[in-house]
Formats: sequence, C-alpha cells, structure tokens
Amino acid sequence: MWSELAEAGVPRAQSNLGACYAEGFGVLRDLEVAASWFARAAEAGDAVGQRNLAALHFKGEGGAQQDDATAYALYLAAAEAGDAAAQDMLSWMLLEGHGVEPDPIESRRWALAAAEREVATSMTRLGLIAHNALGMERDPEEAARWWYEAARRGDPDGQAMLGAALHMGGGVEKDDRAALVWLTRAEDGGSLLSAPFLGAVRGALDEEQIAQAEAIARKPLVEEAEEPGAAQ
Repeated sequence: MWSELAEAGVPRAQSNLGACYAEGFGVLRDLEVAASWFARAAEAGDAVGQRNLAALHFKGEGGAQQDDATAYALYLAAAEAGDAAAQDMLSWMLLEGHGVEPDPIESRRWALAAAEREVATSMTRLGLIAHNALGMERDPEEAARWWYEAARRGDPDGQAMLGAALHMGGGVEKDDRAALVWLTRAEDGGSLLSAPFLGAVRGALDEEQIAQAEAIARKPLVEEAEEPGAAQ
C-alpha cells in the first residue's frame, strides 16, 4: 500500500515506506533505500520524514554522512512543524551542544513543547535543567515535580532521578521507602542512574520496608493513580 502511494508522491507514505525499509517490515531491511524515501518525504516538508532522515545523519547510517549540523537542521524543521519526538531530540542537542552551540534556554523551550505532548524524556530533562540551574535559577521543587511526571509515565531515568531526590530530600520530602520504589523501577527499566543510590537507600530501611517497596515497584504504573513521591 505504501509503495504505490509513495511512488505517487504522497510525502507521509514516502516516510512510512522508508520506515518499512529501515525496520524490515514486509521488505528486506535496507537503510540506503530507507534514506532515499526519507529524503523525498523531508524535501516535501513531511515532519516525520525530516525526523527520520535527521536520525540517519546523526548516526551516519544508510549512506547518510554523519553530520550533527545537518541532523540539527532537520530536527529543527520537524520540531517547528510540531513533531514531538523531534522537539525532544532537538532539546537534547541544544543542551549537549550537538550540531549547535549549547543553549539551555532554547533546550528548555523545546523540552516544554515536547512535555506538553506527553514526551516523558523531555520531562526528565526539564527536571535536570531546573536541578542544575541551566539557563534558570536552581529550583529543586520544580525538578522533583518534573521527575515525578516523567517517572509515572515510565521513563527510567526520570524514575532514577525522582528516587535520588526522595532519598536526599531534594525538592521533595525525604522518603527512603518511596525512593526504593522508584530506584527499583528505574533499574528494572535499564537506567544506569539508580545504581549509585540503591545501596544507601536499602541501608536506611529495614527488611519489612524493603519488601514493601519492592512489592510496590513490581506493580504496573497506572497514570491516573497517585504514585509514591508525589509533590504535596
């Protein structure tokens, strides 16, 4: 289906066909063919095509030259068109200085745009920006609120940072049992940020408290429910 529409010049179909080749969905995986379709979609102004082509330039895959500046320009175009994933990546590039001079103020602006679209990784980044006083006054309470929002949406790094804040009482009331809940979820989700805190948190709890926290951590997240560590 995508092939006929892509050949007919439909930009979103071109992007979708590129994604099929990039992932090997229904066709043999071929990143160079994927890149050619992404390029056609991007040239026509398709935000998803721009974002996907940006990713290839960022990684230097599919015959696309590794070029952070080109990737940044494509992510910017997609972000300005309202693509939330591009807004998130653009925010990261602006914070880290990939393809552009570091600009924490612009990074925060794009992270806020992505967070409005429920992108949890941008929420985690907003917490880091507030915690580290990047382009703004340091605000531990705001940092903890963003980490809570990211954590309950399942972002492992957000869960780790919330756990650390709960352990240290940074911007939120100190609560080692709640900290262990989130640090355990973060570790299970693959975050490397939880490891430095787990030993100290477990050491502050008795066996019953540890068992309670680990039982809560195993429960699925329910977005509508209030989770441990909510700002009061």
